[in-house]
Amino acid sequence: MRTSASVIAVVLLALLGSGCGRRDAAVPAAEHGARPALRKVILQTDWFPQAEHGGYYQAMARGFYADVGLDVEIWPGGPGAGIKLKVARGDADFGMDRSDNLILVASGGLPLVMVAATMQHDPQALMVHAGSPVKTFKDLDGRGVIGNVGMTWFKYLENKYGITIERRQNTYGLGEFLANTSVIQQCVVTNEPFFARQNGREVRTLLLSEAGYDCYQALFTRRELIRTSPEMVRAFVLASIRGWRDYLEGDPAAADAVMMKRNPETTPALLAFSRNEMIRHKFVQGDLSKGEDVGQISAARIAEQIETMQTLGLLKASVTAASVAATEFLPAPTKPAAPPTR
Repeated sequence: MRTSASVIAVVLLALLGSGCGRRDAAVPAAEHGARPALRKVILQTDWFPQAEHGGYYQAMARGFYADVGLDVEIWPGGPGAGIKLKVARGDADFGMDRSDNLILVASGGLPLVMVAATMQHDPQALMVHAGSPVKTFKDLDGRGVIGNVGMTWFKYLENKYGITIERRQNTYGLGEFLANTSVIQQCVVTNEPFFARQNGREVRTLLLSEAGYDCYQALFTRRELIRTSPEMVRAFVLASIRGWRDYLEGDPAAADAVMMKRNPETTPALLAFSRNEMIRHKFVQGDLSKGEDVGQISAARIAEQIETMQTLGLLKASVTAASVAATEFLPAPTKPAAPPTR
C-alpha cells in the first residue's frame, strides 16, 4: 500500500473533520443466566479474501471468536481500501498492514498500535524471470522495478547496496511482467509466482527479508480501543492466534470455503499453494528458537526497524517501540522442544 507524508496529512485531517467513527458496541449483561450478546468487531483486511488471511477466516468459521464473546465481521481490502483511516476513525476495529507502514504513519501522528503479527517475516519479494541476469539485489542497479513506489524498501535497498532503482507504479496485474522477460515486479511469494507459472513463466524471487529489511505483517488497532476495551483486544488477539494455528496445522477447509465464496477469483489450487508457502517459509510460525511464534511481536525488532527508518530520513517525528507496538495482549511464545535424551 502506498504511504507518503501527503497521505498521512489527509488521514489526520479526515480524522479531525469526522470526529468519532463507529461507536464501540458494549456487551449487554447476561439476563437470567443467558449467554451475553456477542460484541460486534470489524477486521479490515489488506486485500481480497486469500490464504494470507486464512487464520482470521478460520477463527470466524470455526466459532473461535464466538467462544470469546465476539461477533467478527471481516471486510475485504484491495487498492484504495483506506485501512489505516478506517481503523483510526473507528469505522473498523482492527486492520492489517506492514510494520514499516505503521511506524511511518505513527511518526506522522496517527494513533495506531500493533497488537500482534499476522506473519513473523515479510513474504514480499522481487520477482524476476528464471533467465533474468538479476541474481542479487545489487544487480537491480539502473533497472526498473514495478512496485508500490512509496514503499520504504526502495530507499533501503538503494542505500544499502549503493544502487539506483527506477520506480514504476504497481498496477496490481501481471500483464507487463508476463509479456516482457526483462520486467522485474514486486510480489508476495505466496501468491504471484503461482499465477506466473500458471501462465507458463518460470520465475525466481528475491525476498526483501534476505536483504535485511524484514518487517512484520501486523494486526493493529487504535490506541483508544486499547485504553477503553483491553479485554476485547486480548480476546480478539488470542482467538485469532488460535485460528492461525488451526488453519496451518489442522484442516483449512472451513476458512477456504468462506474465502472462495467471498472471492470467486480464488481457487482451491491457489489457496493450497499459498498455505503451503506460508508453512514452508514459516512466515506465520517463525523460528521458536529465536522467540518467534504465531502472533508474536518483538519490541527489539520493532526498535531496529524504527532505527533503520530514522537513518533513512523517513520518519516525521521520533517514535518508540512501546508507542507503536503493544505486546501485553500476546501469550508467551511456545518453548522449543527439548532435544531427545540419549
